[in-house]
Amino acid sequence: MRPHYEVAGVLRAHWPEVERHPQINSWQLRTLGALMRCRTEALGGHLDACTSCGTTRISYNSCRNRHCPKCQGKNREDWIQKREAELLPVPYFHVVFTLPSELNELALHQPREVYSCLFETAWETLQAFGHDPKHLGAKTGMIAILHTWGQQLNLHPHLHCIVPGGGLTKNGKWKTARSKGKYLFPVTAMSRLFRGKYLERIREKVPGIDKKMINALYKKDWVVYAKRAFGHPKAVLEYLGRYTHKVAISNHRIKAVENGQVSFGFKDYRKAGKKLEMALEGIEFIRRFSMHVLPKGFVRIRHYGILSSTSKKVTIPEITLQLKQSPQRLKEPRKLESYNPKVCPCCKTETMVTVEIIPKRGPPPLKIKLHEKPTLN
Repeated sequence: MRPHYEVAGVLRAHWPEVERHPQINSWQLRTLGALMRCRTEALGGHLDACTSCGTTRISYNSCRNRHCPKCQGKNREDWIQKREAELLPVPYFHVVFTLPSELNELALHQPREVYSCLFETAWETLQAFGHDPKHLGAKTGMIAILHTWGQQLNLHPHLHCIVPGGGLTKNGKWKTARSKGKYLFPVTAMSRLFRGKYLERIREKVPGIDKKMINALYKKDWVVYAKRAFGHPKAVLEYLGRYTHKVAISNHRIKAVENGQVSFGFKDYRKAGKKLEMALEGIEFIRRFSMHVLPKGFVRIRHYGILSSTSKKVTIPEITLQLKQSPQRLKEPRKLESYNPKVCPCCKTETMVTVEIIPKRGPPPLKIKLHEKPTLN
């Protein structure tokens, strides 16, 4: 079901203000412009016609931007399908590393450094516990996904990670985590190590960082949250589907756009996830959305250790062979959210063909009338 309101519509309504806004930089402006033009005549498209019943349809091109609420469905499904073939026959854990709010201002001005440090030190923390024989004594791995937003579109940088419940020893043998599937590593100890590693790394990457803030952050408890192991492979994929290609806010969460305000739904996790609504001025809504536009070329989904792109071609077959199990597969293949452009919306036959390419200047007048059988070359 199509949403009634879209981020693109809010952008179009406030675009002159967006272009002049002092807190929206040129890269964010370029990204927002792509989202505003997505699937409109501004990006061009093509005219299709049905050779059976004569129905015509104009389809405009997508922006394919990773921040676009309308462009992530197919990318998400394609990515998940590839990960399904890489599932190990072991328990997986969900670990979340969160940066304290005191670093938000630095994240706004130097996002690449702040977020890079988050990836690096989260992996270093898991790696340290993995190598420690008291906890595992083996090389583990992780898939990490960066989210920068909270439910109210505020800045809330955190890393969602899925981690296999074990690792490979120096001898190349699989070793299961000692927790027997209940937990991976102690979160309090992980929080302290993560805090120390992150603050040390950010001081290296940002030499002029405020020393008073760093000292205060050393005294603060940081949040590392570890959920219980996933129960089965389907749960891992469902998790990946929710988090991998998510954007700051989906179009379906926007409840109303009127009188210059945008109302949207959110979950208040301080009240057990109770569903509430809030309203923001349109330009404030856009400003908050723009905070979550990542730097150009920044990779937000990363693989490490035995799950890295260079290792998994060897490690996954080795581990599955050692455990004498075939790679984890779902009992029923995952059904992709597919769209077949050849299917006619009227007669439902696969008889739609492209008869004209529409340039970016906008759609031409229809040369073929509805329900009139087209003449095709």
